[in-house]
Amino acid sequence: MSFRAVLAGCGAMSKGWLKAISETPALRERISIVGLNDINPEAAHRLAAEFGLGKAAVESDLDALLSGTRPDLVFDVVVPGARHEVVATALRHGCHVLSEKPMAASLDEARDLVARAARAGKVHAVVQNRRFNEGVRRIRATLDSGALGTLNALHCDFFVGAHFGGFREQMQHVLLLDMAIHTLDAARFISGKRPLAVYCHEANPASSWYAGGSVATAIFELSDDVLFTYRGSWSAEGANTSWDSAWRIVGSRGTLLWDGEQRFEANVVAGSEGFFRPLEPLAVLPPADPAQTHGHASVLLEFIDAVASGRAPETVSSDNLHSLAMVFGAIESARTRQRVAIAT
Repeated sequence: MSFRAVLAGCGAMSKGWLKAISETPALRERISIVGLNDINPEAAHRLAAEFGLGKAAVESDLDALLSGTRPDLVFDVVVPGARHEVVATALRHGCHVLSEKPMAASLDEARDLVARAARAGKVHAVVQNRRFNEGVRRIRATLDSGALGTLNALHCDFFVGAHFGGFREQMQHVLLLDMAIHTLDAARFISGKRPLAVYCHEANPASSWYAGGSVATAIFELSDDVLFTYRGSWSAEGANTSWDSAWRIVGSRGTLLWDGEQRFEANVVAGSEGFFRPLEPLAVLPPADPAQTHGHASVLLEFIDAVASGRAPETVSSDNLHSLAMVFGAIESARTRQRVAIAT
């Protein structure tokens, strides 16, 4: 089944979407970009030239573009503040929608979009491409095998000195709202647990080049007494972690370490005596489905396969609400300096 798609938002992020489509035969054969939408038409024309989309209509008015092209899908890559209007417009035109994260600028807006998608009978999903990372899938497969025993805790470090320029450097709560959701969503996927509560401290050092909230430390309580801690900074220079964070997964039988890139280390207890129990190495398993390890391409494939089959995709917005609720719970906790219950 092939699909006609309009891409809304032609800034730098859109190139990752179009690159995934152009470089993945299964996507290239099934998705035709018939329209490009941006408040700056010149940006859309430059994108069309770069990716050979000369036949795509270019229009700054999304409503008019959707009326003229009648696509099946809308790919929403606009800035977060414009997301609600773009998604609502697309659903009103009968389109399925795949959105960049965060799925909305507030939980109320997110809930409204979930309700609108349900009323329209359309799929609305979110690009949580980091959970389609091979390392994340390998950790999940290893935990599912029971080799680490019962999951006790997940700990993540994210320290990257990223100089984006543009809208991110003007955002409040920039780390939590724009970046941490990747790690929080991955923690939900890896653990299979439900977020219950959070305590968070947020800061912005004097040396930061962001308007606010470039640093955060959070403690999340998950279901089944599992603990998840997050330490992050987007203004820490000198020793960048991976974009996917550095992870420590603690089970009842042992611990798994992942640097967010290619290095894994896992050990389990191999005896019952001694001040420190003897350990033996544990092989980290391959992903359950290698096709689900290609980041953006895997998200797009999962989305169009779900649309074609009439099922909900893995990152459907009604599920992504739980990840977004972790973000806004952390922001509220940082504001009030109180433990905050997480509710969707």
